[in-house]
Amino acid sequence: PTVPRAGSTLLGYIGIDTIIEQMRKKTMKAGFDFNIMIVGHSGLGKSTLVNTLFKSQVSRWSSGWGGEHKIPKTVEIKAVSHVIEEGGVKMKLTVIDTPGFGDQINNENCWDPISKYINEQYEKFLKEEVNIARKKRIPDTRVHCCLYFISPTGHSLRQLDIEFMKHLSRVVNIIPVIAKSDTMTPDEKNEFKHRVRKELETHGIEYYPQNEFDDDMEDKNENDKIREAMPFAVVGSDKEFQVNGKRVLGRKTAWGVVEVENPNHCEFALLRDFLIRSHLQDLKEVTHNIHYETYRARRLNDNGGLHPISANNTQESNL
Repeated sequence: PTVPRAGSTLLGYIGIDTIIEQMRKKTMKAGFDFNIMIVGHSGLGKSTLVNTLFKSQVSRWSSGWGGEHKIPKTVEIKAVSHVIEEGGVKMKLTVIDTPGFGDQINNENCWDPISKYINEQYEKFLKEEVNIARKKRIPDTRVHCCLYFISPTGHSLRQLDIEFMKHLSRVVNIIPVIAKSDTMTPDEKNEFKHRVRKELETHGIEYYPQNEFDDDMEDKNENDKIREAMPFAVVGSDKEFQVNGKRVLGRKTAWGVVEVENPNHCEFALLRDFLIRSHLQDLKEVTHNIHYETYRARRLNDNGGLHPISANNTQESNL
């Protein structure tokens, strides 16, 4: 049979353009998952920033994790989920916190529990995938994005920052952010951002959006702009103040209010637009098609095929 040439003229309306609407309806019915991990030592405003990003109390402190803010002796992993709904779209958001990270005297290998958690979620998904009786929709607990909080020292990255990102940039999408950036002057901030970018490049650390995964020139141009602006220097706040007759989220200082969503004050709006409004779906796709696929290939390769991952989950994996 002859293959129709690209752009053959249609003799009338068919309706293939409705596929997008059909997909939209299905997605809206099903809703979707987004799992974000926050890593950085205590006191960098991680919980506040996540609450500001999603305009709701989604961090574990806001979710009634009891007890005073004690620093744990080892790195713990705490995940808390919420269903957020906006414009008829339901999103199950899971925030994975890592209290204790970077807070010890000896922080050697403190990324191990985090790496283990990320791989355990891949393993869980893989087991569901190779089951004979598969679920129609496999619950997705894989970490789609890891926000890594850098201390606003103005000097350079700590050894721990470099080691963490080196170890984990191959298994998860890392987005580095400079926390509490209102502690630096604009010049210090730009200088520090430039230095951090240089250091990441020197150590061969690939953060998201990774160069190698740009689909086409349009993608590359858009992502280059983002990469040049990273790491985003951010300020989080869930407090509102009155500025010029408008209610704004901000932090009150001796000289005025740092407006969180004002691009002249900090880069929170850039981070939010990038993370939620333009790249959220891509973060999920890179997790599935690249990081999970790498894990899956390695696991199946190590096992010489599927059999050691039992179909009925009676046998534990040998990872």
